[in-house]
Amino acid sequence: MISGSVLRSFEGKKVLVTGGTGMIGRQVVGLLAGAGALVTSVSLDNLNVSDKAEHVFGDLTSFDFCKEITRGKDYAFHVAGVKGSVEVTRNRPASFFVPLLMMNTNVLEACRLNGVAKVVYTSSIGAYASAEVFREDENLAGEPMDTYPGWAKRMAEMQIQTYRIQYNLNNFAVVRPCNVYGPGDNFDPENAMVIPSLMQRIFRGEDPVVVWGDGSAVRDFAYSRDVAEGVILALYYGTGPGFVNLGSGSGYTIKELVETLRGFINFNYKFDTSRSSGFPRRVMDISLARKLIHYNPTTSLEDGLKQTWDWFTKNQDEHHKRLNYFKK
Repeated sequence: MISGSVLRSFEGKKVLVTGGTGMIGRQVVGLLAGAGALVTSVSLDNLNVSDKAEHVFGDLTSFDFCKEITRGKDYAFHVAGVKGSVEVTRNRPASFFVPLLMMNTNVLEACRLNGVAKVVYTSSIGAYASAEVFREDENLAGEPMDTYPGWAKRMAEMQIQTYRIQYNLNNFAVVRPCNVYGPGDNFDPENAMVIPSLMQRIFRGEDPVVVWGDGSAVRDFAYSRDVAEGVILALYYGTGPGFVNLGSGSGYTIKELVETLRGFINFNYKFDTSRSSGFPRRVMDISLARKLIHYNPTTSLEDGLKQTWDWFTKNQDEHHKRLNYFKK
């Protein structure tokens, strides 16, 4: 849990949250607005996630707009991004790569020009090269495993490095979250990730729910509120010249994930072993984040899934109100 003293430090501060209607962003908005910060949430979604925050509809690919929204802000949380399944990443790479490059370049440069005191950038596990365990000292080894979005994320990290070298700026922090899930996730059945995809198919009554692979693949699933706390802690403490990982601290097999869901939802499933299970193991080492920014994820997989399922069943059509980068 994030400490009260950290949250109280944001009281009265003018704070920008890009992607404030997204899965991580809405949690950041809620935490900071609840702490008395003057929060401006920016996105292209037709949503209001907090009555205590100002919601601005705007396009971060416009540099003029980014300069406008960062002017006069004390802090900026750049959480906005583009999220989709492996299939759309492979088949529609420009829909990831181009807007990510434009948004990141514009927001970060606008923050620099307007002298925002502290900025945190949310990168991704996809910026890492493929591995079983991801550690910060291996940050630029090999090609990103999520090729196009991974390169876009790395470019923003390098942009921040150039600020440190040329302008001696040390007020930009960077985090790399793992596979994040929670309320506000992308539940569009056409491009959802594993957890929202499973929940969608369970809700629609698929019987049995077919899961690709044999269930042995291990993944790091982190609950969105835990990650949001990590993002806030990263801005508060700073991440030095590099970045920190934000994960759950545990690895779960896909079978464990499915069985945890079945522990509180009644459904049948089967594994399709003719399909690939994917990379055998992908988990994050979060020891540096624990040490440097006092990050301490506390939500169990079961509790996180229950909260996500409860939210989804009450908001199953929210994805229709959100910008879909993958519509032709």
